[in-house]
Amino acid sequence: MAQWRTSFGDRARYWFDSTLARGASALVGWMALVCLAIVVPASAVLVWTDPGAPTSPTGRLAQVWHLTGETLRLGGATGTPLRVTMSVLLALVALLYVSTVVGLITTALTERLTALRRGRSTVLEKGHAVVLGWSEQVFTVVSELVAANANQRRGAVVVLADRDKTAMEEALSTKVGPVGRTRLICRSGPTTDPAVLTLAGPATAGVVLVLPHDEPDADAEVVKTLLALRAALATEGAGPPVVAALRDDRYRLAARLAAGPDGVVLESDTVTARLIVQAARRPGLSLVHRELLDFAGDEFYLVNASALAGRPFGDALLCCPTSSVVGIVRGDTPLLNPPPQTAMAPDDLLIVVSRDDDTACLHDCAELAETAAMATGPSTPARPERVLLLGWNRRAPLVVEQLRRRARPGSAVDVVANAGEATKRQVSEADAHGGSDLTLTLHHGDIARPETLRRLDVHSYDSVIVLGQDPAPGQPPDDPDNRTLVTLLLLRQLEEATGRELPVVTELIDDRNRALAPIGPGADVIISGKLIGLLMAQISQNRHLAAVFEELFSADGAGVRLRPATDYVLPGRETSFATVVAAARHRGECAIGYRSHDDTSTSPGYGVRINPPKAERRHWTVEDEVVVVGHDRSGQDCSA
Repeated sequence: MAQWRTSFGDRARYWFDSTLARGASALVGWMALVCLAIVVPASAVLVWTDPGAPTSPTGRLAQVWHLTGETLRLGGATGTPLRVTMSVLLALVALLYVSTVVGLITTALTERLTALRRGRSTVLEKGHAVVLGWSEQVFTVVSELVAANANQRRGAVVVLADRDKTAMEEALSTKVGPVGRTRLICRSGPTTDPAVLTLAGPATAGVVLVLPHDEPDADAEVVKTLLALRAALATEGAGPPVVAALRDDRYRLAARLAAGPDGVVLESDTVTARLIVQAARRPGLSLVHRELLDFAGDEFYLVNASALAGRPFGDALLCCPTSSVVGIVRGDTPLLNPPPQTAMAPDDLLIVVSRDDDTACLHDCAELAETAAMATGPSTPARPERVLLLGWNRRAPLVVEQLRRRARPGSAVDVVANAGEATKRQVSEADAHGGSDLTLTLHHGDIARPETLRRLDVHSYDSVIVLGQDPAPGQPPDDPDNRTLVTLLLLRQLEEATGRELPVVTELIDDRNRALAPIGPGADVIISGKLIGLLMAQISQNRHLAAVFEELFSADGAGVRLRPATDYVLPGRETSFATVVAAARHRGECAIGYRSHDDTSTSPGYGVRINPPKAERRHWTVEDEVVVVGHDRSGQDCSA
């Protein structure tokens, strides 16, 4: 019997604890029951002991109800000691009840506000952009999405990451700045949990972007996030298009399978390595790519070209007075810089660089080209190159591979780095995978020490590439920039001491450090995360451009190049940009802009002019360069 009583007490206590665990509403209910259990009997005693109370039971019950409703009065009853005692007891219970209820309400409101501050409420927007993950790329992506939403009445960008909501809002406010009409919403939680993903409203989103974080397992986390997104949308049918970024090519197939047939997966390290090599061979290309991918300037658009059906593609190059034609899309296949004689089909779309899609109007301007001002000599020949690679990181083998793909016989790459066992092994593997056209040599040295750079004949190299170290576990992701800035400062000192300009290309992590970089006018800066962020933002607004960018940044495709202006126009002549376009057409290329040597030190464009009107006239000098979309000439020479 005693055991039964103990068991019953445990069950009652467990039931009571479980009820209280339901939250503030359960606490308020229990307090109401307890207070009524005290207040009602006490009020009944007061009424039944009152000589002036009604004699009928109904009247006395009404008086009990009245006293119960007046529990806030303090000691109002007089008479016998019993009446006074009951009145005081009633007042004390009232005070206890009211103070407890106020405390519970305050706690409930505080918990609710805290939950809101933690970003745990579900987003009810429609057509918004969802950004999953947190890295340095998030600021570029959000900035570009805000710029893309500038002409919309109710745009929204939702950022979901496993970080504090307030910290995310403060960081975005600091680095992104004013967002105009766009609503910027942050939600906190792991992106690999399908239940948490629903907080961002992916089912009603217009696009979902998945960013890799700054930890070593970033790619595996991206794949897991894509799987969680697919699970979260399993009951919603077809979800929004997905754009994701990876570092390592080994995870690309898994990421594409997880993203689905409509997903787009970018390899950030591979694209960055290609841009570094392109800029090393022609400094200034990073400025061109930034202009092409930034929503603030001219961008890629697809426009109808049915009016040009049956005509050769070469005619289209001089049919857009205020836009630059770079290719066509036939079906789902982009053809960048096709042969000029390629016949246009009625269903083809023109790939153009334009201020907006409505500015790409068709109007023949071939009469603006001046044949007498065109250069007719051979193109500048490719030759063996010597590259100095300062530093080593996970992208360095990709950089060496890209250098090797277009190397002329006799080319050489000298690597200077702290030669640990991992670096030695990676350099040996990179050297073993290559051919005989490029020689790879490793030199041990600290590139942040002046004596290391002084013993190098840096001016004998065709280009100098500076790479930052990979951040160590627990180290802030932008810390490698500190050593990179020191190396750039030492190189700048060598330039000033010798009076000779160095063709330096450096990789930085944080875009804010670009302004701190002590570089000369001939140098170039690649912000690895920023360019990938720009690509993701462009594709998120027009998924059909994904195939265009894949071709544009592929190793063997038609990419953006900087060529000497003397390959196209006679130096010292004043002529229209249409003349440059016509001359580039004769060489199988599409001219889209130029870089003025006189303005290479002038911000923000540093001489780069993308998509000038065909009628624009200027005086062309020997040092000027032309921006074209075409194939690598060194590769053509090698194949010949």
